[in-house]
Amino acid sequence: MGENEAAPPPLLLVVDGANVVGSVPDGWWRDRRGAAERLRDALVPLAARGLPDLPGPLEVVLVVVEGAARGVTGLPEVRVVAAGGSGDDRIVELVREARTEQPERECLVVTADRELRARVGALGAAVTGPRSVRP
Repeated sequence: MGENEAAPPPLLLVVDGANVVGSVPDGWWRDRRGAAERLRDALVPLAARGLPDLPGPLEVVLVVVEGAARGVTGLPEVRVVAAGGSGDDRIVELVREARTEQPERECLVVTADRELRARVGALGAAVTGPRSVRP
């Protein structure tokens, strides 16, 4: 890379919090906030390490929707975004914003939701299932 060439932006990993938390029947419904916090904490090492086929660093964004889960705070490694309405719409907005600001930026959305997968795919984002980020 030459002196005037900027490093490419890190891959944007957007995690559909409700979908990923709901993918494992571990009693998450009894403590939605705690489940979202556990997922957030599990995402921390991915920011530096990356995923098996995607080396880090990654910019990790966890989108939360459910009432009490909206109060989950972010960490330096994981930005938490509360969705005021539809979590899917907020995820699409995040991908659209990233691709508009930096068209070459790679985006990966973690969800099993077929409609959301199609919507972000149309914007050029890749998609993967919840197992890719579950501890």
